[in-house]
Amino acid sequence: MNAFITKHTANAKNDILSGITVALALVPEAVAFAFVAGVDPLVGLYAAFMIGLITAIFGGRPGMISGATGALAVVMVALVKQGNALGNPSEHLGLYYLFATVILMGIIQMMAGVLKLGKFVRLIPHPVMMGFVNGLAIVIFLSQLGMFKEQIGNEKIWMHGSKLYLMIGLVGLTMFLMYIIPKISKKIPEALVAILVVSLLVIYGNFDVATVGSFIKDGGGSGLKGNLPQFQFELFNKIPFTWETIKFIGPYAVILAAIGLIESLMTLNLVDELTETRGNSNRECLAQGGANIITGLFGGMGGCAMIGQSIINIKGGGRGRLSGIVAAILLLVFILFASSLIEQVPIAALVGVMFMVVIGTFAWSSFRILHKIPVADALVLITVSLVTVFKDLAVAVIVGIIMSALVFAWENAKRIRARKTLRSDGTKLYEIYGPLFFGSIQAFNSKFDVKTDPEKVEIDFLESKISDHSAIEALFNLVGRYQKAGKKVKLKHLSEECKSIMLKASPKFLDVIENSIDDPRYHVMTDADLI
Repeated sequence: MNAFITKHTANAKNDILSGITVALALVPEAVAFAFVAGVDPLVGLYAAFMIGLITAIFGGRPGMISGATGALAVVMVALVKQGNALGNPSEHLGLYYLFATVILMGIIQMMAGVLKLGKFVRLIPHPVMMGFVNGLAIVIFLSQLGMFKEQIGNEKIWMHGSKLYLMIGLVGLTMFLMYIIPKISKKIPEALVAILVVSLLVIYGNFDVATVGSFIKDGGGSGLKGNLPQFQFELFNKIPFTWETIKFIGPYAVILAAIGLIESLMTLNLVDELTETRGNSNRECLAQGGANIITGLFGGMGGCAMIGQSIINIKGGGRGRLSGIVAAILLLVFILFASSLIEQVPIAALVGVMFMVVIGTFAWSSFRILHKIPVADALVLITVSLVTVFKDLAVAVIVGIIMSALVFAWENAKRIRARKTLRSDGTKLYEIYGPLFFGSIQAFNSKFDVKTDPEKVEIDFLESKISDHSAIEALFNLVGRYQKAGKKVKLKHLSEECKSIMLKASPKFLDVIENSIDDPRYHVMTDADLI
């Protein structure tokens, strides 16, 4: 028991201090994303609390922070709008359809965890990761530029004059403190100290700057003050659980589940690299799904891993589950008891923290290696960065994986080779080298000259691998062409799996496939494949 306690509290101080910093930074993010989705700020704050707490306790990556995110909010806004149109404006049906969708989203994510689909995050190539990280840093930077606008009437305009200079000065002071504090002592939580110093300066200096409170009110909210999340009994009264409802919320739930899992697993992968440890992707899928089901039942907007907040936590020394638990519980404390204090925190301090996150997140080394890596990889890196900025993170990752897969297929398609020799008995031998799959079939077929080949032909696959059904179909067709020309063909050194599939498809291949193998190299290779 003592060993267990020691292990889980070894980094307690850093986890607690980092959790406090994250909680402060979570407030404007959750509120802003709630506004984007078209719901009350408390719906976003409740989601940040519930998802953050559940994933911190049960998730597959200690130190990772989850909550309401912008990638999901931009999809939710259309759902809420369509839902509201299905009833009277006073009913707020869009909000309840959102809760139902988040519950279904969670079920889909849990199914992904049960089916162990989280492991596919390992297939993400490094250029995609670098492009994702760079695009993410740019997105975070651009999202903070909106904080340099002020509300004038019903619209927001860019700050100018003394207000702009004061905002820039406070942001710069926050960044300077975060830069200089670690040089004085690594034990001081630079982000938290910087927020406190700038907040005290603004409060006692009586500066007229935007604060968390004014940010909420400008967005149409009434403030941070709220009660404990309550079970949404009205959900079951207002939303008819029929096939029509499933058809309406189903596509949104699938999209939200996919975006949430991709963003969460990419964040998990990033945190793994930053901490040089390894999380459990399937466990994270289950935790994210369970958290979204709970938050949907208790009035939250749903969410997933928050990359920016996770990086703040890791950079602040948060490594264990305690950091996420502290951040989530403190967020609830803000809502219940300390809303008036948190509303006084200047937005400039939080912007300064996020700018330092941008600097720490961007893979500056990509500029140095861009001309050293293959052109295709450089193109993937740049494309993923741009798609992340102009579309969203999930689409960028999918585009990057598709591009990388196509490049891989193209490069392997060029590796198919055939050595041709004529034996003393008149038999022509084709020794195939390289993988045979859908991409290399055309090149493979071009190696054979059915019309001019002798009466006997042997095709040796000792140095080749039949990779997919397209390759097997190509063999069917090739054998058929030789037999139609009245020539005898033999296939040697096929894998047991390939032979089984071909014989199952057509018994005529019993006479085509050579089974009596005397070559000792074949047995060595077959045994190695089974290990």
